[in-house]
Amino acid sequence: MATKFGIGQPMRRSEDPRLLKGGGRYTDDVSAPGQAQAWFLRSPFAHAEIRGIDTTAAAAMPGVIGIVTIADLDADGISDLKCYAPVKNRDGSDQVMPPRPILARGRVRHVGEAVALVVAETIEQAKDAAEAIEIDYDSLPSATDLVGTLDGPAIWDAAPTNLCFDWEFGKKDKVEALFARADKVVKVDLVNNRVVASPLEPRCCNADWDATDGRFVLYVSCQGVHMLRDMLANDIFKLPPERFLVRSTDVGGGFGMKLFMYPEYPATLYAARKFGRPVKWTSERTEAFISDDHGRDNVATVELAVDKDARFLALRVDLIANMGAYLSNFAPFIPTMAGGAQMLNGLYTLQGVYERVRGVFTNTQPVDAYRGAGRPEAAFNVERIVDHAARVLGIDPVELRRRNFIPPSAMPYATVTGVTYDSGEFTRNLEEAAQIADVAGFESRRRDSAAKGRYRGLGIATYVEACAGGEDEAADVRVARDGKVTVYVGTQTNGQGHETAYKQIIAEHLGVEPDQVTIVQGDTDLVRTGNGTGGSRSIPVGGAAIRDGSLKVQDKAKLRAADLLETAAVDIALVDGRFTVVGTDRALTLAEIAAQTESAADTEIVFEERGSFTPPSATFPNGAHIVELEIDGDTGALEILRYTVVDDFGRVLNPLMVTGQVHGGIAQGLGQALLEHAVFDHDSGQLLSGSFMDYAMPRAVDLPFVTFKYNEIPCTTNPLGVKGAGEAGAIGAPPSIINAIVDALSPLGVEHVDMPATPQKLWQIIHSGQQRQAAE
Repeated sequence: MATKFGIGQPMRRSEDPRLLKGGGRYTDDVSAPGQAQAWFLRSPFAHAEIRGIDTTAAAAMPGVIGIVTIADLDADGISDLKCYAPVKNRDGSDQVMPPRPILARGRVRHVGEAVALVVAETIEQAKDAAEAIEIDYDSLPSATDLVGTLDGPAIWDAAPTNLCFDWEFGKKDKVEALFARADKVVKVDLVNNRVVASPLEPRCCNADWDATDGRFVLYVSCQGVHMLRDMLANDIFKLPPERFLVRSTDVGGGFGMKLFMYPEYPATLYAARKFGRPVKWTSERTEAFISDDHGRDNVATVELAVDKDARFLALRVDLIANMGAYLSNFAPFIPTMAGGAQMLNGLYTLQGVYERVRGVFTNTQPVDAYRGAGRPEAAFNVERIVDHAARVLGIDPVELRRRNFIPPSAMPYATVTGVTYDSGEFTRNLEEAAQIADVAGFESRRRDSAAKGRYRGLGIATYVEACAGGEDEAADVRVARDGKVTVYVGTQTNGQGHETAYKQIIAEHLGVEPDQVTIVQGDTDLVRTGNGTGGSRSIPVGGAAIRDGSLKVQDKAKLRAADLLETAAVDIALVDGRFTVVGTDRALTLAEIAAQTESAADTEIVFEERGSFTPPSATFPNGAHIVELEIDGDTGALEILRYTVVDDFGRVLNPLMVTGQVHGGIAQGLGQALLEHAVFDHDSGQLLSGSFMDYAMPRAVDLPFVTFKYNEIPCTTNPLGVKGAGEAGAIGAPPSIINAIVDALSPLGVEHVDMPATPQKLWQIIHSGQQRQAAE
């Protein structure tokens, strides 16, 4: 029956056959008659004055349709990009909010900043013309070192020390008093390295101008079409939203990076209108390295106050966060209130948390949300200091965490950081993970490794994150006369499997099999509203809206079924996918009901309902990661031998898809912990790791087999009972891996290793430690 495809079933993804057979339609697959190609001329300097731009020779080259500079945009009243998430300084004053022009205005502030747009018949002609543009640059000193930038050359006149904001969170006086009476204070300095999102599909857009209707059309690889439409309409072009149609087809990964408004989108739209031709731009991979927003990139000093019984009293964090040269749409929000501060409570019964965050400008491209968006950074800070405390105090890391966990009996639990955890069994998750990972037998395995000249380590990390909160979501559920269902919802799939998940919700509440359901996303004309995909909100929020719409359709179908079956509506129940008279075998499917129902307004739609859901609060998925690894003493090569995860995602909609999300998150977290690092030259500001030759992405051989288990502790604030799962793996992986590395090298006196822990870095640490021991 249809319910075999309902909630909780391990249904295979219905979109996969189409995608695996080459049937996907991505933005670069979209073409329009008469389409031209766009190429952006980008700055080779990290910081320079623009003394002049001469496009005369370039404009006369073969195939060139036109060239756009900031002078054109300014003359036609096209506005700059905006930051939508400013924060207040500690003294109550406003942060520095510099302009971010679509094309460089007077000065370039990072390598890769777009200076001019060339539109030509072919991409080769556009590139050739770009090389002919003459720009008089006057190079300026650049500031790229995150900490040193506060004393470096000024990037903005309004920020002479490059300080964008100086923000605080928590009760400072209370926390200082708790530290004053602590029996022990432990401290560690941490680096959360800068990473490049690197989705399989690079950013791209296809812009057009409908002169007849006076309307822009934009196909774009993104995470939410409505937000981009409204930014373009309200803030950049100053036109009504209905003058814009924004569409997103299949999207090959986003990870937060495709949420934002980038300069290329309004620039190509402007060019399409100016030159009367559709314009396509597709980022090349090396271009993406210097034009996509990066993720993470902060340094922190973390301190933990502990009493005589090893109970945690308070946590104190002093963090410096890189904003880049310009403020991306939500950049200040990420290291502050996106979860970075509120999640510093972790899973523990802390009495106080205080954090100071300084956002700084550097001559690098903007930094914004990347998978987890502040929560991985917070979890790394918390779990590294907790593990360090266990080592300093001489207490087993499982026992120290167990001693300080919030118990299930305390739920709902109001944390000192201002959020309320609705549910969770933290000790259970960790103890089950420890049992599966055979923590009890680890020391024997460590001795075996030592006998072979290898360093074996065990790393534990727990996490909690806030997701699936924020704005509402709505969904239109329509049933046609043939019984087929179409759902219009304002989230945007980026490869997570929305189509499958949403079909399972429809199957659960309407008894319709997957091949009878169509999911429509990514079209501002067809879908009335939407807040996009990010923060693991699509299933908890978008899915809850679909559930609401489905239940409304179900109520109408029950009324009609009651008429057809000549009974009272109260006697109709959905049983095994059929609308059944309770206690009998008399039943109708939704298709049979629809076939016998009159449609309104002479359409084929017989039932249509709009569902919605506004989250009353965030949800709080949580769990435990345990990593066991081995490091070769001669080479620094590292191998993860066991990776164990026990998670609580609330009610699990599809076990197969949840497992895939966890595996994917772990891959990205492992990449940050061991391999990935965006490195800029200190003097020139050039990105030294600007290709996959120098930026090490994790490969299949780097990834371990993951033993994954979940405990379903239903969320009490979400009607589906789900908590969100998309970011969890990326949150738990970095601290558990680094904790395991520190444990492995602890015999050498190592107390911390910064990410990424590359073989070269580990080899240097091992040999320095061995030399130190020999000297002693």
